[in-house]
Amino acid sequence: MRRALEHLSRMIYPGRLIAIGRDASGDFNVVIYALTGRSASSQARKLVLEQGAVWTKPTDPEALAKGNPDLLLYPALVLGRGIAVSNGKQTSDIDAGSPGSPVHALDHALKNWTYEPDAPIYTPRISGCVLPSNRAALSVIKRADNGEALRFFFELPLIAGKGKMISTYSGENKDQLPSFHGEPIDLELEESSAAAMAEAVYAALGPQEAEKDLRVAVACLFAKASDMTDHQFYLINRTERMRT
Repeated sequence: MRRALEHLSRMIYPGRLIAIGRDASGDFNVVIYALTGRSASSQARKLVLEQGAVWTKPTDPEALAKGNPDLLLYPALVLGRGIAVSNGKQTSDIDAGSPGSPVHALDHALKNWTYEPDAPIYTPRISGCVLPSNRAALSVIKRADNGEALRFFFELPLIAGKGKMISTYSGENKDQLPSFHGEPIDLELEESSAAAMAEAVYAALGPQEAEKDLRVAVACLFAKASDMTDHQFYLINRTERMRT
């Protein structure tokens, strides 16, 4: 499986990432959300499941307070009429949704959002959705050199064993952090459960040789394409696993 996630394993610091696809059987839509962090405030978080939504929560309130809690605590993945996922509070607007194509749904939900106001990094806002019609899309909103918000939308084919991924950063661990660029990255989704998929992603994000372990958490949702009420979540935090 690490070979199937080879590109991901080469990304030393992707920041936060979203992947959407279909499991190898073709029966389940797969949504993955993962956190990595360099600062103490970014690492002082965990993922928890509350009422059908995965939230970022603090593990160390004092460390978290040194960052910007408004950008660090949010609903990351929501299973409602469809599936909404993002790296910020825009998830709630995506979950509220609008009819039409998945690109239209994201464009409508994100019309009042821009990149994060965390100068000088200006972290991109990354988002995704899977509609009840089993159509999916991803979005990246990032800062242009002149300060304008560049908006990119990608409708995704949901093909058995395939997925597409975006991240906030391109994967290099340096200053200034380079934003994600280009089209979503292809992934092979070989695992047959949310638990196995989350474990594979967590392993792929592991440090190489003497690098610092920047992993914070991974959440994976398998939702049956024919009936999203038939679903399974699996969450990995640094010190715990949680299956539903």
